[in-house]
Amino acid sequence: MPRRRKTPKEEGFQSSEGASAQQTTGGPSTSSQPPASSARGAHQPREGSGRGTRGEGRGTWLAGEEREASGRGRGEGRGSGRRGGRGGGDPREVSREQSSGGSGEGREGGQEGNVARIPQGRGRGRGAGPAVQPGPAVQPHQTASQSGPAPQQLSGPASSAPVPDLPQAARQSYAPMPYPITGGEQPVNYMAPGYPGMVHMPSPAPFFMQMPQQYVGLQQQPGMQNVAYMGGQPRVPQPSMTGPGSFVATVPTGQPALLQQGTTVMASETALSQQFHQQLTIQTVATAAIQDHATSAPTVPERRQPPASSKKLGFPRRPGKGQLGTKCMVKANHFFAELPDKDLHQYDVTIVPEVTSRAVNRTVMQQLVRLHRETSLGRRLPVYDGRKSLYTAGPLPFQMKEFSINLVDEDDGTGNPRRERVFKVVIKFAARADLHHLGEFLQGTQAEAPQEALQVLDIVLRELPTQRFCPVGRSFYSPNLGRPQHLGEGLESWRGFYQSIRPTEMGLSLNIDMSSTAFIEPLPVPDFVAQLLGKDISRHLSDADRIKIKKALRGVKVEVTHRGNMRRKYRISGLTSQPTQELTFPVDDKGTMKSVVEYFQETYQYTIRNTVLPCLQVGNQQRPNYLPMEVCKIVEGQRYSKRLNEKQITALLKVTCQRPVDRERDILETVRHNSYADDPYAREFGIRISDRLAAVEARILPAPQLKYHETGKLKICQPEIGQWNMRDKKMVNGGVVDFWACINFSRGVQDSAAARFCQELAQMCQISGMKFTPEPAIPIYTARPDQVERALKTVYRTFQEHHKNKDLQLLVVILPDNNGTLYGDLKRICETDLGLVSQCCLTKHVYKMSKQYLANVALKINVKVGGRNTVLVDALSRRIPIVSEIPTIIFGADVTHPHPGEDSSPSIAAVVASQDWPEVTKYAGLVCAQEHRQELIQDLFKSWVDPNRGVQTGGMIKDLLISFRRATGQKPLRIIFYRDGVSEGQFYQVLLHELDAIRKACASLEPNYQPPVTFVVVQKRHHTRLFANNHNDKRSTDNSGNILPGTVVDSRICHPTEFDFYLCSHAGIQGTSRPAHYHVLWDENNFSADDLQLLTNNLCYTYARCTRSVSIVPPAYYAHLAAFRARFYMEPESDSGSLTSGVGPAGRSMATGSSGSRSTRTAAGASVRPLPAVKDNVKRVMFYC
Repeated sequence: MPRRRKTPKEEGFQSSEGASAQQTTGGPSTSSQPPASSARGAHQPREGSGRGTRGEGRGTWLAGEEREASGRGRGEGRGSGRRGGRGGGDPREVSREQSSGGSGEGREGGQEGNVARIPQGRGRGRGAGPAVQPGPAVQPHQTASQSGPAPQQLSGPASSAPVPDLPQAARQSYAPMPYPITGGEQPVNYMAPGYPGMVHMPSPAPFFMQMPQQYVGLQQQPGMQNVAYMGGQPRVPQPSMTGPGSFVATVPTGQPALLQQGTTVMASETALSQQFHQQLTIQTVATAAIQDHATSAPTVPERRQPPASSKKLGFPRRPGKGQLGTKCMVKANHFFAELPDKDLHQYDVTIVPEVTSRAVNRTVMQQLVRLHRETSLGRRLPVYDGRKSLYTAGPLPFQMKEFSINLVDEDDGTGNPRRERVFKVVIKFAARADLHHLGEFLQGTQAEAPQEALQVLDIVLRELPTQRFCPVGRSFYSPNLGRPQHLGEGLESWRGFYQSIRPTEMGLSLNIDMSSTAFIEPLPVPDFVAQLLGKDISRHLSDADRIKIKKALRGVKVEVTHRGNMRRKYRISGLTSQPTQELTFPVDDKGTMKSVVEYFQETYQYTIRNTVLPCLQVGNQQRPNYLPMEVCKIVEGQRYSKRLNEKQITALLKVTCQRPVDRERDILETVRHNSYADDPYAREFGIRISDRLAAVEARILPAPQLKYHETGKLKICQPEIGQWNMRDKKMVNGGVVDFWACINFSRGVQDSAAARFCQELAQMCQISGMKFTPEPAIPIYTARPDQVERALKTVYRTFQEHHKNKDLQLLVVILPDNNGTLYGDLKRICETDLGLVSQCCLTKHVYKMSKQYLANVALKINVKVGGRNTVLVDALSRRIPIVSEIPTIIFGADVTHPHPGEDSSPSIAAVVASQDWPEVTKYAGLVCAQEHRQELIQDLFKSWVDPNRGVQTGGMIKDLLISFRRATGQKPLRIIFYRDGVSEGQFYQVLLHELDAIRKACASLEPNYQPPVTFVVVQKRHHTRLFANNHNDKRSTDNSGNILPGTVVDSRICHPTEFDFYLCSHAGIQGTSRPAHYHVLWDENNFSADDLQLLTNNLCYTYARCTRSVSIVPPAYYAHLAAFRARFYMEPESDSGSLTSGVGPAGRSMATGSSGSRSTRTAAGASVRPLPAVKDNVKRVMFYC
């Protein structure tokens, strides 16, 4: 087992600035703050003091308070080091071997312990300013670049004034730098067009590069002699280097450089963004205070751009295979692909005139191959990506060649000449795709996956299916692969298969899975409209009908049926507001008007029968063409990309839901049907695909024991096959509900039935372990669904009149089964306006009143009022590896995006974090709205300039760390971050951005506070499926025929070298279980495979809403729920139902419960407005459950 890093002992947080008021949910709140303990230890900051400019006082990490960033921040540290006089080092460094001890007096007090790996020792001195915000350090197994990019010519005015003498236009366009440069007492965050980043140093200052060796431009001030000491060696600016009075120098990590008075440091944003660490830290050593120029800047939130991907950053290697659990064999839908030994060549393709349609491009290229394969192409059979690249197995007999290709349209049946289009195609050699590096990557001797070679092989295997089927992403569909199933409202489902080539531990594998999706039925348009509206369309349509038709048909391709054999295709752009019988258009330059009815009769001898329907509009708005609906038929093979309604989703799920044995059979049949051995493109490139499912060794992890209350008959529960029940058990921490009310919005539920239901629910809550008053505080209130706001406020007001100075702790709500927007409106009003926790129940459950349903509702109510349902026995006995050793906070994060077709709605980011330790059961949650389809969480960390208090920091991570401290009285010394919703192509970008935000959030709370972080991506949207080795062996399957919960796979089908695993933590209910895929992108906690797999599996048994283990780790699940809930907080502002939210005042993230009204702009220019604030009494509990 790998040696774990030693960890700092628990000490109080220190900070020179107060915590922001970001709102949190989920953890218990205390009115008194924990005492600030003395920070004395080997890994705490050295003793030092910082004299502020705005008053005196002790800077401590006081949770939730907005404190002045002033006063004396004091911290002490003792330890050994390679040299003395520097103070306490980075807490991440305590496990490193320390040589000779040393102590001494140093001048770099205060924040110094944060900077660039300073050796440990003891120091005393003065230093001013907020905590530095370092980026993450490169781990020992990673290779950082030892040379920066080519020196960049840095230009800008040199001035002895404190602020650069920039033109007025540049001054007005100042914006905060994405890479803070700390100088003097405050970070100086300037950026202006043409001035990438400048900070003027009026006094000598050492600076440390927070990155592997990098370039920094130093510019001389006029009339001053400037000497820079780089790594202890003097460097005098030479005009011959980069310009008059300036030079560029490289600085190894952690080497100080003394800048003489008057030097200006210019940090190129472009150069800095090319490395993992983005910050240049400059800190003064002068005792005199330096004027803080940043305070004069406007209050503008810092809009940080994500740092560029660095392929030098390697993800953690697998720390060995897991050993815990019962070993077994399973089958995976991966098929071994033999690596070809062909010489692959890439060619650039240019087609003129350029067209955007891949289908047209492919038609052109297919024609070219048919005409020239045997001659100009040297008998090669190339594959084409539909855009700019052509690939061959071996070289073509030319470096560059031009072809002319004619495409002729079909006969339109009118006798008119057919349209002929001529395309010029230029094929030019670009590069060779080296398969040698791919082989090394698969063998684990090369860290980086050669994406180009993988892309070529993927295109080869997709070429034939693309010609035979309808491609959608990485899947292929056809009505011939299974009978289409009717979904309703003009839609049908097509069967298909997913296909992707993947590098795995066993080599290349082809991942094949079954798939179904919705297509528009190829119907005559009037028939489609009739199905869409569900009524007779021979009469006039209402405005609501027209809007629905327009939304459904916009962008759909139709072909005309009134021109004989000519089936010309058009794309619908709109719908006319007038019926066909009233439409006219000009037929000549004189303005002569003719009706559409007359035109079709005279031109095509076609009599329009249904003239009350509107016409379809094709073409642009300036020159629209009108087509009567009855002469148009929907073109086959168009995927429906908009949101499905509930009935359609239910119908589609019935089609896609397959038992494991049936899904395995269909996958094998698909492989046989595709016949890769006979695929001419696969043969051309030498690719051979196995026809057998991969056999994989797996392990079944044991289910954890769960603790319930001592007063129950069963105090310890051992789940069986991923499930248990509440019989003879009581919640480990039952909540208290003294005052509650019920409101009934369902016309189908009489008052007597509602009363019986409330009585049964109250009794179940009592039986389950809650202190729950049997009767509601006021009589049950009945209201109409369209009067939800008035009804809620009436109930709230009535309660206050009857129970003065009391809180209404719970509102039970009975809803109609089909309640439309009622649920969302109710949650928004209750949680953001009235401060009420609510539990909704559908009419059908009110009448059934099953014990199981009532027990599940009781579980949800308990956590909503602050209770706990159950706790892991190992958590209470401190037996969970890694987590139980020291205070650990577990985060979950997710970003949910708008449904397809909602082009302006914001994405919603949610972050939750555990608020109890060692139990790790309760979670607080924050949400924020951000730019449309932005996957990076923007508000994890924020800094902004306040006119009165200078630089302030906040964000979701900082606020959740503070919330943890408030709830537990301890600061987190370990961070585990589960991130959901990230595709493989976004791994680098998400890690660089979000780990950097975590680092900065920690550093903003206390100098030298950098707890070790483990960053794990959770993926559910993948296509790997695991099947029992023997479907008839009931001991190896659950009741649904799926593999047993706890089944984990970390070999064969996993990444060749990196730390990832598949875990099926839940029991299947119907269909085939989908295991979650966990991929570790960063691990400073040195988890072993067993430790992380067991922790993740055990957490899946702590989900609060049911007595079953769940399919993904609960923190990620809760983040998804919180993000989903936040969508209800957005009131409709258009017919698309979208409303946006985002950044609050002074740049704070608009988290659940935050306040403010500042809006930002999305990338598309749409306003992003803040979410309404959740009330304080609601945000303290897990209201999103």
